[in-house]
Amino acid sequence: MDFRHQIAPLDALAMQPCDALLVVVGGDAADAALDPLLAEALSDAVAQGDFQFKAGKTVYLHRPAGVKAARVVFAAAGAPSAKSLKAALVAGLGLIKGGGARHLAVAVSGAGPLDASFAESLVAAVHDAVYVYRHTKPSAPPASALAKVSLLCTKPEAKAVAQGLARGEAIAAGVALARECANRPGNHCTPTFLGEQAKKLGKEFGLKVEVLDRKALEKLGMGSFLAVAQGSDEPPRFIVAQYQGAPKSQPPIVLVGKGITFDTGGISIKPAPEMDEMKFDMGGAAGVLGTLRAVAQLKPRLNLVVLVPTCENMPSGRAVKPGDVVKSLSGQTIEILNTDAEGRLILCDALTYAERFKPAAVIDVATLTGACVIALGHHHSGLFCADDALAGQLLEAGRTAQDSCWRMPLDEEYDEALKSNFADMANVGSRAGGAITAAMFLRRFTGKFRWAHLDIAGTAWKSGAAKGATGRPVPLLTHFVLGQAG
Repeated sequence: MDFRHQIAPLDALAMQPCDALLVVVGGDAADAALDPLLAEALSDAVAQGDFQFKAGKTVYLHRPAGVKAARVVFAAAGAPSAKSLKAALVAGLGLIKGGGARHLAVAVSGAGPLDASFAESLVAAVHDAVYVYRHTKPSAPPASALAKVSLLCTKPEAKAVAQGLARGEAIAAGVALARECANRPGNHCTPTFLGEQAKKLGKEFGLKVEVLDRKALEKLGMGSFLAVAQGSDEPPRFIVAQYQGAPKSQPPIVLVGKGITFDTGGISIKPAPEMDEMKFDMGGAAGVLGTLRAVAQLKPRLNLVVLVPTCENMPSGRAVKPGDVVKSLSGQTIEILNTDAEGRLILCDALTYAERFKPAAVIDVATLTGACVIALGHHHSGLFCADDALAGQLLEAGRTAQDSCWRMPLDEEYDEALKSNFADMANVGSRAGGAITAAMFLRRFTGKFRWAHLDIAGTAWKSGAAKGATGRPVPLLTHFVLGQAG
């Protein structure tokens, strides 16, 4: 998709050389500077009851008299907030994406000066609107005809708009990578496949990438990670990818992504309904790889390390059993009371491995608990962080990226649930507060660095008719990482 900005006043929209024109209208009336022909067409639509200045309302006009664009769509944003403006974009694109328009021009009326965030939202909305998974579906509908999108702006707005478009394109590419990896079924997206994707990123962007195999993990002493992997015939992989945009002396940000490419629950097997969606259990891995791609394209002045422990969780004669005790890379022992609480078992060894980079901060990302979905639904990712400053940065990044998270408690009392009579800790507590006790388990492996945990079980994919990966939290993580530059 070709995104660009064009200098154009609102009173010249009728002559814009494009196939489709989308006008996002903020507030409760059209801007007085709107092209007279378009202003008249909009007023007529309002008079006829076809359009209202209420958020979500749209109207499509085909070949309006005197207008060069064959298709014109007005989309109301209501109050001109970043969220409402993006929602209006999405609604308007819904009337255009399936048609024959190849060049779409977008203008905003009555919402104040355009900024980088709106430009970024435009790119995200367009990419989401035209995305179609087709890797294993030859019968998927044809791709949208849209090939070029222009955001019309004034000269004073041009610099910010150009910056927003560039950032939006990088994040959208990262989201697309995350979605493509997560949408692939478990027999296609294996740990080996994820390792290959990391190597491709390394080759494309000049990154240092290592993919460690089982033998290397055994040598390191990653007993907790290997315990999960031992039940599957698919070999585990541990991905270590490094972007260096600053001197080596500068401590890196480390992102750790859970990469369970299929989760049966192991011996503590899951019920059959919706188990197919457990191919999405590598959403954390997909998210951090997508973030790495976005950051590598934007080239900020910082250092970033991405760690991905990836394997399958399967039941077999070799699989770990409830009650087994394993030794983690940290030296701490773990009694595995529930083999379906496997994500934390692979993450804990990756968190210990992160110590060697002397990181500025470590963020782990995982589709970790159904309890987080019960607590927060599908709107916010769960944020667990004892460091107020770090938590604040992540919350702000989520707001800016429109990829929100919600801070959850980490009180010491929750740690009591992880006591074991046979090991240093158990891998689960009671069902109550399950997302919190999972985070408390991970916290035991983070004593040497600033740390935060994102539970994306409710946000990494959608179920039902719209089933598929969302690419979250690539926007949140990218904004957070960019905020650490300079």
